[in-house]
Amino acid sequence: MWNQLPKESQTEPTLNYSRKLKPRNTGIDFYSNDYLGLVKDKVFLSRIHDTLMQHPASLLGNTGSRLISGNSDVLTSVEGYLAELHAVDSALLFPSGYTANLALISTLIKKGDTLIVDEFVHRSIIDGYLMSTGTRWKFRHNDMQHLEALLKKASGRVFIAVESLYSMNGDKAPLAAVIALAKRYKAEVILDEAHALGVFGLGLADQQKIQHEFLAITVTYGKAMGLYGAAILCSHALKNYLVQHASPFIYSTAIPDFHALAVKESYDYLLESSELQERLQNNIGYFRSSGLPLTAESDSPIQIFKVAEGNSLNGLVDQLLAASLLTYAIWPPTVPLGQECLRISIHADHRMAEMDLLIEILKNYA
Repeated sequence: MWNQLPKESQTEPTLNYSRKLKPRNTGIDFYSNDYLGLVKDKVFLSRIHDTLMQHPASLLGNTGSRLISGNSDVLTSVEGYLAELHAVDSALLFPSGYTANLALISTLIKKGDTLIVDEFVHRSIIDGYLMSTGTRWKFRHNDMQHLEALLKKASGRVFIAVESLYSMNGDKAPLAAVIALAKRYKAEVILDEAHALGVFGLGLADQQKIQHEFLAITVTYGKAMGLYGAAILCSHALKNYLVQHASPFIYSTAIPDFHALAVKESYDYLLESSELQERLQNNIGYFRSSGLPLTAESDSPIQIFKVAEGNSLNGLVDQLLAASLLTYAIWPPTVPLGQECLRISIHADHRMAEMDLLIEILKNYA
């Protein structure tokens, strides 16, 4: 049961590694979340520039929180656009996916409620339930038997939180199975689509036409959409409840109008450029055909590589960097001790020669 913070010694093992702020390296990007390559897409950049030229004043701040001076017709209009596009009742914009999940979880879960989360959910969900006053449990990753065992003994209002595509190991949640269990035990499901949006169209819930099965869905724009920010997709009633009670929303300055206009432009570009998703899937397929021991979904842009026993993960990262290949090693506490790995992000704009170079070096460590 996660009803209190674990001791530091249990979650922060002593390693010869510490996080550092470093200048951004130049090289071939195999580590960012820019899955569709929009940040480097000159056509997309031109459209964002045109949007700014048409609305130059929108770049400035909205002067306050949305409940005071920060609301605008642009924000309201874009939220309506998002709701219609995702085929849900309402949408509520946030400055980041972290803030959106923090607001949603901390506001919903009250004393007497039970929140059950997959052990691999994003830190924003964990911090949200640490701020809440309900009972908090985790179930083993994608283990439906363990989830059901916890649902059987849960009390009060019961909520389940999962991601559609997990960011640290590149696999998907069994959404249909989660929904079936939730219905059986009268629980509500909260879904984070941060890494699926754009990669799989409007997200896996939209692909499977099950978005109405979720109490709320968080979508974020700092990954495949090439921007920044997020939205919570939900019912009118839940949106109103968040506006009334969610501290991270109430006490935050509203995002600039330009930010919302850029989000709409990113969606429009995504819908007009299906070849980006096709190119991404072709690159993922090419990379996985290398025969490397990869532990991720066959269609996921997030691919996980673990070095063979006796090899050095740091040594691999250094060799890749020397070849101008930018990758990212995942260490505890982000992953459990003993599960250190290389997280590789495949992008739609990668060239085969770039992937061949990466594959050649990885094979020496497999």
